[in-house]
Amino acid sequence: MSTRVFKQSGMSKKNRFLKRLKKDYPLWLFVLPGIIITFIFSYVPLYGVQIAFRNFNPKLGFFGSPWVGLEHFKRFFDSPYFFTTIKNTFVLSLYSLIAGFPIPILLALILNSFRHKKYRKVIQTVTYAPNFISTVVMCGMLLLFLSPSVGIINNVIEFFGGNNINFMAEKDYWRHIYVWSGVWQGMGWSSVIYFAALSSVSPELHEAAIVDGATKFQIVRYIDFPSIIPTATILLILSCGSILSVGFEKVFLLQNDLNLSVSQVISTYVYKVGLIDNNISYSSAIGLFNSAVNAILLIVVNRISKKLSGISLW
Repeated sequence: MSTRVFKQSGMSKKNRFLKRLKKDYPLWLFVLPGIIITFIFSYVPLYGVQIAFRNFNPKLGFFGSPWVGLEHFKRFFDSPYFFTTIKNTFVLSLYSLIAGFPIPILLALILNSFRHKKYRKVIQTVTYAPNFISTVVMCGMLLLFLSPSVGIINNVIEFFGGNNINFMAEKDYWRHIYVWSGVWQGMGWSSVIYFAALSSVSPELHEAAIVDGATKFQIVRYIDFPSIIPTATILLILSCGSILSVGFEKVFLLQNDLNLSVSQVISTYVYKVGLIDNNISYSSAIGLFNSAVNAILLIVVNRISKKLSGISLW
């Protein structure tokens, strides 16, 4: 409407922009600190991306190091670790997404339909608490609980007549330990967003459904669940956009030589070749490739979601 008025008045784009800027300057001042911080910490460092296309030498600097083009990318694609690293990263991330995405939704729906508010708060507190445990402490707990000599899990197995298991040395168990410990730690915190979405549902809808004789399951299915679909879709799109960005810290702390065939992911491989082997340009190329794939996945999933459901990030 305002754009049409500006066009009819014959104002140039520059004058229209200045007029809008003057009109909405309190809002611009409000977001200005965020724009400055984002520019400084997210966009200015991008000039360092060029070392992925150079043989970086600290003495020569970013601009003085010799330009090699796509050589480091070709080296990674030809590397014997390429397929294994990509496969491990993709499988671990997809497994985490499939296992971890629906559980916070179910938790929020179940607790939202729980009538006893006192017990509901207790359950919420218990499920939130693991989120505040640091990753280092969490990994220490896992290693202690799963220890073949003093771990409580193996003590239980031996009590029932079984043989103890060295869980962290068995590659078949490693992915399950990583994923389900993450689900346990994060499901309570992730459900907070869905509780916020459920709080926007009008109580009158619930009252009308109860008067009409709807059961709890029908209320959840036809009122609560549809109300959180837009939120769940947005979170799913964001999750798909980081499907190759498995966190470094937890994987590294649970990793050892015996499970390396399933625990070597892109982030740990970048750490190995970048900081241990001191091959900074090569590790930057791998990291840039990872970010590019994530960006492409985010755009593709966003477009698919927009086409199928009309819900998208932009």
